[in-house]
Amino acid sequence: MELFGLCVVDQPETRSEAPEPVEAEELNAWKRGFTPQAEIWNGRLAMIGLSAGIAVVLLVRVFSGG
Repeated sequence: MELFGLCVVDQPETRSEAPEPVEAEELNAWKRGFTPQAEIWNGRLAMIGLSAGIAVVLLVRVFSGG
């Protein structure tokens, strides 16, 4: 199959069962390494840092008169 000049390969579904949901304690566990829990915490901390940075920029602009 050709799609916009790219070759698209149709692959059959390899997993037949749906992933099992995990408990909240397992999802929020502080695990190191390349784990799903580490990725969740990485995203949370990144959003906190981004929000803090935007808040600092806004506060500086408001109180500096610029």
